[in-house]
Amino acid sequence: MSVVSTYKDGEVLVIVSDNPPVNALGQAVRAGLKAGIEEALSDDSVKAVVIRCEGRTFHAGADITEFGKPPVGPSLPEVIEQIEACSKPVVAAIHGTALGGGLEVALGAHYRVAVPSAKVGLPEVNLGILPGAGGTQRLPRVVGVAEALPMIVTGKPINMKKAESIGLVDKIVDEGSLEAEAIAFAKSVVGTTDLPRSGQRTDKIKDAVADPSVFSNFMEKNGRKMRGYEAPIACVEAVKAAVELPLEEGLKKERELFMKLVSGTQSAALRHAFFAERAAAKVDDIPKDTPLIDIKKVGILGAGTMGGGIAMNFLSAGIPVTILEREEAALERGVGIIRKNYENTAKRGRMTEEQVEKAMSLLTPTLELNDLADCDLVIEAVFELMSIKKDVFGNLDKTVKKGAILASNTSYLNVDEIAACTSRPEDVIGLHFFSPANIMKLLEVVRGEKTSDTVLATSMALAKKIGKVAVVSGVCHGFIGNRILAKRQEQAQQMILEGAKPWDIDRVLTEFGLPMGPFQMADLAGLDIGWDPEKTSSSTVREVLCEMGRRGQKTGKGFYDYDEARRGSPSPETEKVIADFIAKSGKEPRQIDDQEILERCLYPMVNEGAKILEEGMAQRASDVDVVWMNGYGWPPYTGGPMFWADTVGLKEILAGLEKHQDKFGDSVTISPLLREKAEKGETFN
Repeated sequence: MSVVSTYKDGEVLVIVSDNPPVNALGQAVRAGLKAGIEEALSDDSVKAVVIRCEGRTFHAGADITEFGKPPVGPSLPEVIEQIEACSKPVVAAIHGTALGGGLEVALGAHYRVAVPSAKVGLPEVNLGILPGAGGTQRLPRVVGVAEALPMIVTGKPINMKKAESIGLVDKIVDEGSLEAEAIAFAKSVVGTTDLPRSGQRTDKIKDAVADPSVFSNFMEKNGRKMRGYEAPIACVEAVKAAVELPLEEGLKKERELFMKLVSGTQSAALRHAFFAERAAAKVDDIPKDTPLIDIKKVGILGAGTMGGGIAMNFLSAGIPVTILEREEAALERGVGIIRKNYENTAKRGRMTEEQVEKAMSLLTPTLELNDLADCDLVIEAVFELMSIKKDVFGNLDKTVKKGAILASNTSYLNVDEIAACTSRPEDVIGLHFFSPANIMKLLEVVRGEKTSDTVLATSMALAKKIGKVAVVSGVCHGFIGNRILAKRQEQAQQMILEGAKPWDIDRVLTEFGLPMGPFQMADLAGLDIGWDPEKTSSSTVREVLCEMGRRGQKTGKGFYDYDEARRGSPSPETEKVIADFIAKSGKEPRQIDDQEILERCLYPMVNEGAKILEEGMAQRASDVDVVWMNGYGWPPYTGGPMFWADTVGLKEILAGLEKHQDKFGDSVTISPLLREKAEKGETFN
């Protein structure tokens, strides 16, 4: 059966695509659209055309299964040019999401009719490319440069209210009557000789032609967000071409920029990131028909920063939460912070007041453990100490109904040891949320030795429901993310005792693309985390800084000195503390260049990632990448630490590790898996 069919409604030819699940614009669909337009042109009884889709959405983009394969005609630009050149009016009937090539098809049509729930956008930039079928040339001509730039450069879709206000859609129709309304609209424009062809319009780009400062203003406002990325800059350049060049030349410029991006390492990395997230959601050894637990109510122990943030994920998804604290004051404070967070979101226009109240109405604060008895999932977010965790789980085991999931938010501790304190270890799992838990996308799902398939499958499905990117980890100290982080921190601390400055290490890593370096991160978190003033022994730089009252941003000084706006600057006091430690060691400080800093911070991370794979703590190398891109700010345009290592070359990573082995000492032993792959010329991904 063909994925594209046609039928006539009076003098209107309706071209219908039916290519589930999202009507992707694969070769068969493109050929069908082309044939449909040719049919309309060859039939004198046809006076207008409607392009619509069956199923849940209009064309939602390219067919990702064609990525990396030789192109097979007709190309999408050819099809769209044919639609636009059609001498009979063409109406695009939009529902669901018209994304990427889907919106480009709609822009090729002369008119666009949509239902109120539809969304449109050009998200190609998220894959490190730009709209390659005329989107950068036609959209500015239809809506103007000021509206087109954010759509193309950020990739964020817009709703129909916005689309109608900027002239992107001609008519919004009732949800249940799109087909009939689109056909009626097509009949109403039969006989129009001067068809509104997007590519020929100049009315909306006149302002930018007269005053091109719209581009410099946009870059000034958004340049920081684009730091390190090639595609957004190319998108701006392509839109400039729409203003400065005729359509044909602009399309050539768009194609030139597209081909350069699609063959580059950033696009490969971002495509890897796209597919890696989807792969991470799959647990290879769990049957697809594994039964799930229906999570109707969630309990959370601890109403502090982490507990409150975790609660917001479920409240925002419409799942009732009971949150437990030991003292009334702490409980009231925690609930107040949750409300304040929601109200701040509403002030920014991302929620309505009604949505705030609805979320808060689902929250039940309590001081009684028994109030968690009927929860389907209970998550503890208490102090990170094994004795406390064991006590909590022992009590939960006695209190919470059988069949409920008991989860720990631990970031380091042994989930199997925690589970052993219960009579039902098969119901215990680690759910490691990242702070701030209501914002950070990553969720490490820690599978214990006895965790049941149902508990794991339910946790993965629930993660998706609350908008998290979930990655399964085995039980090891620090799981995937923090275990790898520890190796970077070790080397950073070691290098300052050899002569490197903390701010130089931070600079090298932020220039690489990380949001902050290890010492900036330590100051932000607080140097006194885990520091006990009763047991301090002045044995590390960090301890001495804490003893001096230099405990991070919150005290105005840590590794850095901070002004009132919390802007950090190198601290002479910190330099002296470090110099004293070096002097006590009897070693001479040395100059450490940027390349050594980069290699010693990042290569051990890759090595630890390889060990995690060897031990089966992660299912696949791309899972390690997903953890670091979503939980630690690793720049997605390098694809994560393991993909980045592949692009550098594993032989080079191995050589670098061997070169620095005398400085690593026992802290870094080379992974046999890394060595094997390097020697065979293989990659992780």
